[in-house]
Amino acid sequence: MSVSTRLAFIGGGNMASSLIGGLIADGWSPDAIHVSDPDPVRREALAARFGVHTGDDNSAAVQGARAVVLAVKPQVMRSVTEALAPAVQENRPLVISVAAGIRIADLERWLGGELPVVRSMPNTPALVGSGATALCANPRVDEAGRELAESLLRAVGIVIWLEEEALIDSVTALSGSGPAYVFLFIEALEEAGQELGLPADQAHLLAVQTVFGAAKMALERSESPAELRRQVTSPGGTTERALAVLEEGGMRGLVLRALEAARLRARELADELGGT
Repeated sequence: MSVSTRLAFIGGGNMASSLIGGLIADGWSPDAIHVSDPDPVRREALAARFGVHTGDDNSAAVQGARAVVLAVKPQVMRSVTEALAPAVQENRPLVISVAAGIRIADLERWLGGELPVVRSMPNTPALVGSGATALCANPRVDEAGRELAESLLRAVGIVIWLEEEALIDSVTALSGSGPAYVFLFIEALEEAGQELGLPADQAHLLAVQTVFGAAKMALERSESPAELRRQVTSPGGTTERALAVLEEGGMRGLVLRALEAARLRARELADELGGT
């Protein structure tokens, strides 16, 4: 994908900033990136940090753009896209949404229809270049459009494609909300460590590094998580005793119930946000 391809970001918040930083690190030209945001302080910061073009006119930002990244809050997406519709209908760029809970059909309707649209579900570790993003495209997105969308989101982590948009609700429950589950587990490890006598700072460091190290092993080793768990669980040892307590407490079922609740709420929010 050419690094001179003109990109427009509507919204310059944390996710847009992370994507822009990742793209420039991958070799994209700052001169090819245009960001529109109503906050002058944010615009100034983006221009100073990355050297990109900034402004507060959404329609002007998308003129001549090969792709438009919608990075505004879900609650204002409808008003932003309806105002943007005449400009995108004139140019018909690839539209990529990084907003949670906004369905492709709603985006198409608000933007005037007949546009190639990719919906994405990134997660917050994208802010540190370690995100997990699911993408789903409508039939108007060609192979070049898929390649472009993937290259943009791959700048901040791994990318997977979904053939069914409904599965984005499951992704939201697993990886979208997932960092919060992990943070809760880290909290629990820290608190338990302190209850067992460790100083707070040491309990924190050990808990965070343990979760990081385990995740790194799961990513880099060929064995499944189940096999890695078995390898560290000696018969009759401490790990086996601890895991038995977690299993007896219904940890697996609790995780499933949590994800089911998150998926249901994702569907409810999409219905609310896309209401006509």
